[in-house]
Amino acid sequence: MLDLLSHILTSLSMRGTLYFRTSFTKPWGVAVPGYENVARFHFAHRGSCLVRVEGTDTVIDLAQGDLVIIPHGASHSLYCGHEPEKTVLPLDAVLEKSGYDGSGVLVFGGDEPQSETQLVCGHFSFDPSSKHILLDRLPPYIHLKNYGESAGRWMEATLRMIGEEAGGTKLGGDLIALKMSEAILAQAIRSFIDGDEATEWGLGAFSDKNLSRALDAFHKSPADSWTVETLAQAAGMSRTSFAVQFQKTMSMTPMEYVTRWRMELAKKVLQEPGASLTEAAENAGYASDSSFTRVFKKETGMTPAEFRKSRNLVRS
Repeated sequence: MLDLLSHILTSLSMRGTLYFRTSFTKPWGVAVPGYENVARFHFAHRGSCLVRVEGTDTVIDLAQGDLVIIPHGASHSLYCGHEPEKTVLPLDAVLEKSGYDGSGVLVFGGDEPQSETQLVCGHFSFDPSSKHILLDRLPPYIHLKNYGESAGRWMEATLRMIGEEAGGTKLGGDLIALKMSEAILAQAIRSFIDGDEATEWGLGAFSDKNLSRALDAFHKSPADSWTVETLAQAAGMSRTSFAVQFQKTMSMTPMEYVTRWRMELAKKVLQEPGASLTEAAENAGYASDSSFTRVFKKETGMTPAEFRKSRNLVRS
């Protein structure tokens, strides 16, 4: 059985992409455009830089060994700190000036080789029709300092190997780096959830020992006849205590969470060729097509047929 976090990320069809490894020398700066349905990451393999994410006032000091995750794909700037108003250029302009063709290392900047900054940069894409509060509620950025060491020896070794493999000349290097990078997002989210800020962002249940047991039980068998009572039993709590604590840490009721995830599962079934309305309903834990259709439209604003049609148009 997949654990709770793994199950959620797998169901959201997460796919990792490494888009470049860098060799930046001062002065330099890159403005990365925003993208929907992606989580971006930058790992400082060697050297350091500053990062500013659109919509925030904080300038992130990304030191060697640090990792920054930008969960919602917001536009952001990476720069050395030297006159950013003059040195920060759009990513397309940097790619053109550097002659980067999409392979190897992106080399760019001035004539100070002793100031080299090596970044491993990539993103994780998600099915645009899939949603989950675990991702939706993450902050604009997650900065994990000295990430390799704090995440454990295996992650430190993984990050070092990604830095060596990405854009290298060895056969299969990019694929190895890519597959290893998919562990980064899960580990980064886990580190955030285990920290003190999770409850502030409405994600406290995932780190609560009792509440997370209930969530794990639900995710393993989402089509079962779940009620607040049965969820409380899975958590080892009284019905009232469970309901109050869940609302406090998640800013939603337990059954609101149950319904939202069931609709995500139904969406996946509806996008499968030849899948019936009844199959989608049963997969989401509904005994009748009519009750499922009513809830689906309330949650998504579309009937199952309208949703299926919209996804077919996107694919075509």
